[in-house]
Amino acid sequence: MYLVLIAFASALPLTAVALDNGLMLTPPMGWLAWERFRCDIDCDQDPKNCISENLFIDMADRLSEDGWRELGYVYVNIDDCWSSMERDKQGRLQADPKRFPGGIHKLSRYMHDRGLKLGIYGDMGSHTCGGYPGSPLDQIEIDAQTFADWEVDMFKFDGCYSSVTEQELGYPLMSKALNATGRPIAYSCSWPAYQGGLPPKVNYTLLGEICNLWRNYADIQDSWDSVLHIVDWFFDNQDDLTPAAGPGRWNDPDMLIVGDFGLSMDQSRTQMALWAIMAAPLFMSNDLRTISSGARSILQNKMAISINQDPLGFQGRRILKEKSGIEVYWRTLSGNASALVFFSRRNDMPYRYKTSLSKLNYPAGSYKIVDVFTDKTAMLKDSTDFVVSVNPTGVVMWYVSAPAKLNMRLFYKGGQFHRSAHDDDENTIPRVFL
Repeated sequence: MYLVLIAFASALPLTAVALDNGLMLTPPMGWLAWERFRCDIDCDQDPKNCISENLFIDMADRLSEDGWRELGYVYVNIDDCWSSMERDKQGRLQADPKRFPGGIHKLSRYMHDRGLKLGIYGDMGSHTCGGYPGSPLDQIEIDAQTFADWEVDMFKFDGCYSSVTEQELGYPLMSKALNATGRPIAYSCSWPAYQGGLPPKVNYTLLGEICNLWRNYADIQDSWDSVLHIVDWFFDNQDDLTPAAGPGRWNDPDMLIVGDFGLSMDQSRTQMALWAIMAAPLFMSNDLRTISSGARSILQNKMAISINQDPLGFQGRRILKEKSGIEVYWRTLSGNASALVFFSRRNDMPYRYKTSLSKLNYPAGSYKIVDVFTDKTAMLKDSTDFVVSVNPTGVVMWYVSAPAKLNMRLFYKGGQFHRSAHDDDENTIPRVFL
């Protein structure tokens, strides 16, 4: 069977496997079970927290009743450990009958009735990472159709227990199979994470053709060290990663753990701010039934969300690493605006960081500044020195809007970027500064 699939895949033109589903033109937002609830299947002893339809119904109720849905948090995503250990008589995947007695289709209808969307998980190996039935090459077509029949809205395809060759065949084949169902199903690929995350092993041009988003790196854990490791990897490799991202195709640094146990409030703001700068998917993994008001205010921050959801879809960059432990991150936004994040790696005390917009390469002019987490506003000239006080492991995040006359752009010619004050140059990319 594998030989037949290899021959088929090698003859398949790239355009035939392009996902082209028009989905996720801004980073997806919602809730995902894994980090917080893992593979807890003991519904007898832990009924409120086990992986069951009740858990996902509870989270759907919170999203629809507590103001999350209106902000864009619309996906409710099942991860591993949802299925029965056996396929049905027709060879289809089926939900565990004890923990999901209504089945997945009933659950998707529950989501849709509340203006939400349902995501589900699979693995292209013989088994999922948790040991449940996988979707190997000869099962991809039937599984894609099963998800469509269940009216699922998103599918995450993991890669445990699969070989490099199987991944090279399986990820494009699942893209084609999902398209063939006729149902728009957003497609999340874990392929890069199994190939080291970077070129030349990872072909991000191909990924952008077949997937809506992809996991590049290791799973997040509920700790500040884990957040830092992910941030460092993404920004240390930003030259390779930022060109891959854009509307309908996103790098995924993994879940938001704001509201769990491992982060302080300052660290929670840091994760939210840097995920917004990265144009990252915002999938919370927490307990929305018991989340604190502080964590909720961070995750429901409208300006941070608007930065994350900016329609241009440019992934931001780290532009400065200071010896003091302060780092500066920047993202270009629509409407002649940008976002700045001042992040402190220090652990001792708040640090007063002095700079100016001109030192950050902003053109001459006056700018309106809005502090994302305090709502304070100010007007600031590019040449005026300012001081931001950044808490240890914390951030100050600004939304910076420029006057229309400073509509500076870059255009790419001769192998490098050049400044332009005009909108009619070829291959222009909106930028406020280099």
